Amino acid sequence: MICPVPCALLERAPLTTTENAAPALAVPRRLLGQELIIVLALSLGASGLSALISFIGSLTRHAALKQQTATLNGSLAPGRPWLDLAWQLFGIATALVPVALVAHLLLREGSSVRALGFDLARRWPDLGRGAAVAAAIGGSGLALYLGARASGANLTVVPSSLPDVWWRIPVLIASAWQNAIVEEVIVVGYLLRRLAQLGWSWPAALVASSLLRGSYHLYQGVGGFVGNVVMGVVFCLLYRRWGRVMPLVVAHALIDTVAFVGYALLAGHVSWLPTG
Repeated sequence: MICPVPCALLERAPLTTTENAAPALAVPRRLLGQELIIVLALSLGASGLSALISFIGSLTRHAALKQQTATLNGSLAPGRPWLDLAWQLFGIATALVPVALVAHLLLREGSSVRALGFDLARRWPDLGRGAAVAAAIGGSGLALYLGARASGANLTVVPSSLPDVWWRIPVLIASAWQNAIVEEVIVVGYLLRRLAQLGWSWPAALVASSLLRGSYHLYQGVGGFVGNVVMGVVFCLLYRRWGRVMPLVVAHALIDTVAFVGYALLAGHVSWLPTG
C-alpha cells in the first residue's frame, strides 16, 4: 500500500540515451509482441487475473471486506517446519524464473539486464536512492492502507502468518527481495522497453505498467489496487529519470521487508495494527 512521494523526486531530468530512441530490434516486432504476452502470462499478467478472480470472490462473500484477510506469507506445511521451509524456498526460487527468462530474451537480442539498470555497477548511489524512495513511500503507504481498510474498501492484509521458527525472518526478507526483483525487472524495465520497441508512446506505456502493477494487488481490495497504481506511476517516472531499475528494486525490497518483518514482530503487540 503506498502513496505518492514528494514532487521533488519526480522532477524531470534530461532524457537518457536509452530513452531517446527505442533499442534496435534484433527480432521481428511481431515476435516481440508474442514474447511479451508469454512472459506476462507466465508471471504478473497471470497474477493480475488471479487477483481479479480473488477480489470478485471477496466481494461476493457474506462478510465485509475488512473482515476478510489476505495473507501474503503463510505456512505451506503447518506443524512441519522443515518441510515448510523447503516449500518456502521452492516458491521463492521458482517465482524468479520469469526474471531468468527475461534475461535470456534480452541476451537473444544482443543486450542484457544491464540495459535495464539491473546490476551492481552503481551499488551505493542505487542504495541511497532506493532508501530515500522507501522512506518517502513507507509511512504514507501504511496510512493509506489503514484508511482504506477503515473505509471498508480493503481486506485486512496479513503480511506474515509464518510460524515463530528460526527461519521465519530470513524467509520474509528473501520473499521481499523476490517480490522486488520480479516486479521491477518485469513491470518497469522489461515492459517499458518492449512497449517502446513496439511503438507505444511514453504516456501509454506508463499507464499500462501502472495498471498492471495495480491489477495483481487487487486481491487486497480497492485500496491495494489504487495505491499500487500510484506506486507504478511514481516508479515509472523515477525509472525514466534514472534509467535504472536497481534503485526501485532496493526501494521495493526495503518497503516489503519492513512490512513483513515489522508485522511478524509487532502483530498482537500494538493496538493500531489490524491482525484479521
